[in-house]
Amino acid sequence: MRTPLALTPGEPAGIGPDLVVAWAQRARTTPLIVVADPDLLRERARQLGYGLDVREGGAPVCSAGAITVEPVACSAPVVAGRLDVANARYVLDTLVRAADGCKSGEFAGLVTGPVQKSVIAESGIPFSGHTEFLAEHLGDARVLMLLVAGSLRVGLVTTHVALTDVAQLVTKERLRDAIEVLLEGLTRRFRIRAPRIAVAGLNPHAGEGGHVGREEVDVIAPVCSEFARRGVVGPLPADTLFTRRRLETVDAVLAMYHDQGLPVVKYAGFGEAVNVTLGLSIVRTSVDHGTALDIAGRGGADLGSLEAAIALATQLAT
Repeated sequence: MRTPLALTPGEPAGIGPDLVVAWAQRARTTPLIVVADPDLLRERARQLGYGLDVREGGAPVCSAGAITVEPVACSAPVVAGRLDVANARYVLDTLVRAADGCKSGEFAGLVTGPVQKSVIAESGIPFSGHTEFLAEHLGDARVLMLLVAGSLRVGLVTTHVALTDVAQLVTKERLRDAIEVLLEGLTRRFRIRAPRIAVAGLNPHAGEGGHVGREEVDVIAPVCSEFARRGVVGPLPADTLFTRRRLETVDAVLAMYHDQGLPVVKYAGFGEAVNVTLGLSIVRTSVDHGTALDIAGRGGADLGSLEAAIALATQLAT
């Protein structure tokens, strides 16, 4: 790749900066620019006992122990492990700068570190997650959260919503959009010529023919029938859908809600899984874990998911 990726470390008090400075200790081949506060990275490297040459601006450096940063200043001093609402805007500013750079062609894609949704919300800024924020900022109407762990790909019809709200959000329109975005993403980003998708039911046993909920009969089955010729099957009972034999027959699974799909992905590849946003006008991948405030600044953060996110962003961008 000639055009670098952009990387945002996420919550400054979390392990995002730890991961960045640890990753920078190794020589690498992928050009990448970190969009962050350079002083934050210098201080975190000092805390962790790393030597780090932080270069502000210019071409991306790939040598061990050095990193190129596009500076965005924090609003308040950062203490590892201690959230501060004053820095909520900083987190969003890094995302905006990186996303705009991707849109303009300055960056080939975006890799995001973990954010703390609660502290952003407490600052008075409505924020439900990276996926929704980037979609709104970039003006992309239809997006889909896809979790990738090796050959396992799981998309979500609904994301960060309360379980009590899921059933009313599983509409024909939303399901059609999710399937369309997933089919296009598998074809365009993952280069799968004729993708096959298994769609999970919402209720136990996929509704038992309407005896355990009507969503499958009224919504999910009719929409799946519309896409049957394009490789979509469903609704299938979620408790048997995620078996090895079934997964070998499809390229992706579409789950109805967050905790229907993500536990399987986390079990299959926690620490090495990647979050991908399909439907965006840019390439965006992310780590599959949270901010881990309890270990921030102490060392020992696992680089597996960050490395996987960078590798997948490189693959999707090229």
